[in-house]
Amino acid sequence: MSSTEQEYQDHIKELEHQIRLLKEQVDFLNRKLYGTKSEKTSTLEIAGQMSLFNEIESCSDPNAQEPDLVEVESHLRKRKYAGQREKLVENIPHSKVLHIIDESEQLCEKCGSSMVKVGEEFVRTEVQFIPAKLKVIDHYRETYECRACRKKGTPYMEKTPVPYPPVMHSLASASTIAWLIHQKFELGIPLYRQEKDWEALGLKLSRATMSNWLLVVYRDWLGHVVHRLKQELLKQNYLHIDETHVQVLGEPGRKNTSNSYMWVYCSIKDAENPVRYFEYQPGRGGKYPEAFLKGYEGYIHTDAYSGYNGIIGVKRCLCYTHLRRTFVDALPKDVHTPEASKPAEAILRLNKLFDLEAELETYSPDQKKKERLLHEKPLLEAFWSWAEKNAVGELPKSKLSKAFHYALNNRQEFFQYLEDGHCSISNSLAENCIRPFVIGRKNWLFAGSPKGASASAGIYTLVETAKANGLAPIKYIKYILSDMPGSAFLEHPEYLDDYLPWNPMVKELCQ
Repeated sequence: MSSTEQEYQDHIKELEHQIRLLKEQVDFLNRKLYGTKSEKTSTLEIAGQMSLFNEIESCSDPNAQEPDLVEVESHLRKRKYAGQREKLVENIPHSKVLHIIDESEQLCEKCGSSMVKVGEEFVRTEVQFIPAKLKVIDHYRETYECRACRKKGTPYMEKTPVPYPPVMHSLASASTIAWLIHQKFELGIPLYRQEKDWEALGLKLSRATMSNWLLVVYRDWLGHVVHRLKQELLKQNYLHIDETHVQVLGEPGRKNTSNSYMWVYCSIKDAENPVRYFEYQPGRGGKYPEAFLKGYEGYIHTDAYSGYNGIIGVKRCLCYTHLRRTFVDALPKDVHTPEASKPAEAILRLNKLFDLEAELETYSPDQKKKERLLHEKPLLEAFWSWAEKNAVGELPKSKLSKAFHYALNNRQEFFQYLEDGHCSISNSLAENCIRPFVIGRKNWLFAGSPKGASASAGIYTLVETAKANGLAPIKYIKYILSDMPGSAFLEHPEYLDDYLPWNPMVKELCQ
């Protein structure tokens, strides 16, 4: 074969590789746009591949109670358990409505004699919606004078103390701002839509005014509690970390279209005092988590993003959910083709790991470590041995090749969780924590300024930390803004502990 022919053959082979990569990319994007977002094995339709590897994956809870089926004409309906509806409304105030027969109609239809009440029966329960309404509170205070001192020529007067407002010289109350925060940071309703809501209630409240209120209460009150939560978080030995992009306007030296980032640092699931800490930064570089975790020594759960590599003094546990996702992304459009066998086998092998972890859910950390070393470590060693053999010969830069290299290049970090039973195999906790922010971002699109982005991060910290501690965020925020303006916390920083979500008084008032 001449050199020219060889060049043609090499060129054809290179083009074929490019075509395969481009076709894979098109299939992947189509699946992301139009396919299901679920990563469950049953949804991926790789059940046919299971027999190839003699593996069984179960997504069900073996202890779950199976509902009976009752036949209703042409279909089957799940039977509702007794007390199911009552449980939904057990924490809502109840009122009783007794339906009576008018006294003039309390006559027997048979003989016309008067009837007497012999009992009553329960008929049904329903939920009534009471629309929100505004009430204006005009604060007055009395003035007192000592007449005896006045006669002596040393007049003395005293005025009744009045609680400090959360925002001076404004209409804002603690309940008003707590509602703003609930609407925007829990429900994802942007201020321009809240503007219409307030107008419908009878108050023309501009989004600029609402935004200013949020900035002021964060600067004067909420920000101090957020800083205290950060101190508590960094005392904990185990963290989950994740980040997502956010667009912020008015950043010095940057275009408004530039991507900034919202970082989240979370306590582990079983933490005694759970914290969900959000931090706005103008970039995604490793210097940001390095600065946040400076001096920190413990375990961190992350994805394989290289920005975490420079953090000194930590032990890094990588997320198996991310690893599994790389193989899910490598599945071809037709999962029943031979090309699907390797990613399908990888998924099923990793499923076994998640099944074993589910069985250890109620174990103590020491028991978990022991069981993991006994049952999970051999499974992982077998997976990496299989990956090393099967990665050979895969098309470079293909989804499957990248998935194999993701696993092989980070083996040590994937095995790290075996050292400590407190560690998790997944970073899903951080992903779930950041999800409310992502949902809200779809509605309000961008932050109007760096100050606004920082305030939003702090308020998300309070809202998500409140939820993690079993509190109602709207009650928690209202409590802080009602009580804190009269507190001498600047002179006595220890007073800030009174506003932490695990404080017994806070728990009693805000659950």
